[in-house]
Amino acid sequence: MPKTGKNDHARKEELPSTLQRSEQKAQDTFAKTYDAALETYDNDESRAARAAYASLKHSYEKVGDHWEPKRKRGPSDKRAEEGIDSSAPTTGGVDANASKEHLYRRARELNVAGRSKMDKDQLVKALQKANDAATRKARAD
Repeated sequence: MPKTGKNDHARKEELPSTLQRSEQKAQDTFAKTYDAALETYDNDESRAARAAYASLKHSYEKVGDHWEPKRKRGPSDKRAEEGIDSSAPTTGGVDANASKEHLYRRARELNVAGRSKMDKDQLVKALQKANDAATRKARAD
């Protein structure tokens, strides 16, 4: 089902909940990529969704229960760098390629306990966990 409406903007009610709580540009990026991929991949909704998230993650990072613009465009993790055939795990929207300082600031925003003693990989995992918890909480409200 197309994610954009007649006004060429995302149909908010058809977007994943994390995008419904994000800015219009993030919503439109996901929706337009999804619609184009749906045509390209013969209505394969799963593949279209993966393409849309890949596009979104190039410009946005997941912060808690929503997506925020990244300071620098580019792949967010090893999987995004390697492409569709990669066996590397995804970081679920966390910008693992960002600096440790950036990840630490995000961890502070999300009140991640023990963040000051974490290395970069630990911060990425802790942010994934915090994002998932924030999304679950937002969906329950």
